[in-house]
Amino acid sequence: MTFKEYQKLSKETAIYPNVGNNFIYPTLGLCGESGEISEKIKKVLRDKKGEISSNDRIELSKELGDVLWYLAQIATELDLSLEQIAKENLEKLMSRKKRGVLGGSGDNR
Repeated sequence: MTFKEYQKLSKETAIYPNVGNNFIYPTLGLCGESGEISEKIKKVLRDKKGEISSNDRIELSKELGDVLWYLAQIATELDLSLEQIAKENLEKLMSRKKRGVLGGSGDNR
């Protein structure tokens, strides 16, 4: 499956206020789902000494899927392509790698 296919199909499951003209709702959802991933990882560190079990992987995969869904909806709301976002992100990172500036801070380095 491509990002383009995922973005198109996931849009069919979007049910929230003012779909098609509401980037705020999926942005808040993305924050919530990211928090759920953080909580699961925190508990792995606290309770399991950082050892991730097969069940933890299954649960984290579900949460990462939710993050992907919200990311796709934000992109759709903003009329952006996940394919293009992924391509441009890799180009940026490869350029930083080539120039030896992967570490550091700031978007425009």
